[in-house]
This record gives sequence, C-alpha cells and structure tokens, in this order.
Amino acid sequence: MNNILHKQSLTNCTFPISDFKLVKKKVLNWAQQFDTFCFLDNHQYQIEPHSMECLLAAGVKNKINGNAGNGLRELQQFIDKNRNCLFGHLGYDLKNETRKIVSERFDRLHFPDYFFFEPEIIIRITNDSIKIESEKNNRKILQDILTLNFTSELENNSDLLQIENRISKQEYLEIIEKLKYHIHRGDCYEINFCQEFFAEEAIIDPLEVYQKLSSLSPNPFSAFYKLEDKFLICASPERFLKKEGGKILSQPIKGTSSRFLQDKINDEKSRQDLYASEKDRSENVMVVDLVRNDLSRICKEGTVKLEELYGIYSFPQVHQMISTVSGELKENVSFTEIIRATFPMGSMTGAPKKRVMELIDQYEETKRGIFSGALGYIDPGGDLPAGQAGFDFNVIIRSILYNASDKYLSFLVGSGITFLSDAEKEYEECLLKAKAILSVLKN
Repeated sequence: MNNILHKQSLTNCTFPISDFKLVKKKVLNWAQQFDTFCFLDNHQYQIEPHSMECLLAAGVKNKINGNAGNGLRELQQFIDKNRNCLFGHLGYDLKNETRKIVSERFDRLHFPDYFFFEPEIIIRITNDSIKIESEKNNRKILQDILTLNFTSELENNSDLLQIENRISKQEYLEIIEKLKYHIHRGDCYEINFCQEFFAEEAIIDPLEVYQKLSSLSPNPFSAFYKLEDKFLICASPERFLKKEGGKILSQPIKGTSSRFLQDKINDEKSRQDLYASEKDRSENVMVVDLVRNDLSRICKEGTVKLEELYGIYSFPQVHQMISTVSGELKENVSFTEIIRATFPMGSMTGAPKKRVMELIDQYEETKRGIFSGALGYIDPGGDLPAGQAGFDFNVIIRSILYNASDKYLSFLVGSGITFLSDAEKEYEECLLKAKAILSVLKN
C-alpha cells in the first residue's frame, strides 16, 4: 500500500496517489465483485470540454429500467426523486418512444432499452488522487482496493471464438446500392447502415478483453459496463451530449481514415486526405445540420452555434472528422425533454431522422439494442433542481457486447451512406473500424 500512496495523511474522501495506472487497474479488479458497475475512462485525452479522467460507479442503491413505451416519463420521475449522481444507458430502441417507430429485429443480448442506477460507491481517479464517495468507511475501501490480489476464475475461450458476419459481403454491397437508390429518389440524404459480427458459445473474461481493447485502442469515451450478466466493453471516440450549467454541447463524428503509425508521411497524407474528402465533408455537414436542428428545439433562439467544423482528431486506430455544436438551453428544460429532442444521435442515424430509422429497420438484420445508444452519468450539481442536472454521455460505438448467460458475443460496425458512397470503400471502412476489436478477440 505504501508504494502507491504518498506519505501525506489521508483525510476526508480524497487520497493522494503516486501510481495512476496501477491504481486504475486495481480499481477495475476490485469492481468485479459487484453485479452492476459503470467504469468511464478518458484515457488521458484532453478533448475539450474535458470532464474527468476516470469514474467508477459500483453497487446499486436504487435503480430503474425498462423498455420503450412510457420509459422516459418514468425515468424523469426517477431523476426528480434522486438528488445523487445516476449512471446508466439509453438504448437505441428508445427511438420507438421518441420517434414512434417499432422494431421487430433479432436480439440475443437483451439489454433493457434504458437502465439507470444510484450507486453505493463512486470513485474518481485523477493523475495524482483518488476520491471515494460512499456511506461506508472510505479508508477501508481504499485499503481493500490497493491490497487486492485479483485472479480471474472465469473461463476464457476467446482464442477459439468463431466470429461470423450476419450478412455476407455481397449482401452488404447490394444493400448499399439499394440505400443509394433511396437517396437518389429523395427518401433521405444520408443513412448510417450497420452490420453485425457475432460469436455463439462464447466464453470470455470481460475484464481481460476490456483491458486488451483499452491497451490497443484507448479512446476518450471508453467504458466498461456490467449489468448483471450483460457486459458492454466500449472504446468509443465520440461524445453524444454534455450539459454543464445552461450550456449543452454535441460532438458528432462523421469521416474516418486509416492510421499509419510506422509511416509518418503516409499517416499525415491520410489525415489531410480525410480533411479534403468531399464525401466525408458532405456526410459531416449533413449531421451537423441535423444536430443544430435538434438542439434548436430545446435551446434559446439564436444561441445554437457551430464551434468547430471538420476538426481532424487522431486516435490509435483511425483519424476522425469531428465537429462541435453547442447552444444555451431554454429555462426549465428537463433531461428527458432534451433526450426526446436529440435521441438517437444523428451520427448513428442520418437525415431525415424518422425516415432513415425506418430504412435502418428495413435493411439491418439485427436489433441494435444498446449499440448506438448512449452511456454516461447525470450529476444533480448540488442545489440545482434534479430536472436541471448536468450530464455527459458517449455514443456507444467500437464496442463488444456480451451476454454471459447466453454465451453470445456481438459487435456492430457501420458507416454513413451518401449519394457519393462507394460500396466497396464503405465495406472497407467497416472492417477498419472493426480492426481493433477483431485483433483483441482473435488475440
């Protein structure tokens, strides 16, 4: 214990540390004892606005979950009654409630459409401190974390996983041409189409897989989320929504190109090519317009603005084109009113939203479920009314989904289809986005 903690006296709930990476690893190992936890990891990226480095919520004091119907009304009531931080997710199929669409697709993962919980313990880790918030003995919790010798008792047959594609490449190419026909005749302007990779009889150690994925592809909105027998192993680079005070902000991603980490010249060329790409710019600006329209429904007139357009950000696996849109919220807008106006996020649907979501249901083979939903936290912010809470949510992409009871593993990848799309290149983009996950699962 002494080799991790500084020698200063440990006071209150915040304790100094000297080995950030080791403490983070021990906190993750310690969290495995809980049936439900949510671990959010920034991986030391400083993409603005930066919230915090690592955040763990573990154990359940109160919770709410369910499927689309009256879910958002019940969720708002739950938020209003709880003045403490809440953690959880919004599944893509809440669209059935926000946009009045019904999905009947295949689902082997069985995440609820929404789940939020008030945790028993919250742990915040920075480069030089760990803060523990609970009704228990916080010093004892810290000692348990730092002295834990963790050995997984879970089987792991990830080396033997037989990963299959729900549709063949030829089927994918044919679907893209059909979607381009819809665009050509004016049904929509852009549509995000996803395909599923899956494995049955899968036995994995989710923590081990998360640690491997984080090592290979650390991203600023990564997460490790356990909901009883269901796991989300997430390496997302994208923020959905952040609210701080009266300001709300969204950072949609549209546009992807390869990294060449061993070749600086080609890597920079790939970056510049992405910035100059007519197809990617077209796709990005359409989503920006959609986000601006969504935010205008809940923001004061004239306050929605574009803070950055076509920003190129580099991650371990890919370069991404990211834009930032913000606005000042109207008075007394509740959390679920914001979600009704903005969810699902435009980067994972397309435009116009309702029509493209109907086409997604028509052409995709798998129910998206938690994928392309959002994971994060709601912070009541001290004396603010619960309905005016601050929050921060990612976009659930670049993620492995796992149902341990059914031994079913799945991940989905997609791309934005426009009139300028080339079906072969879209397929290659999907494989590029799947590269890190396939590498981890195939060891």
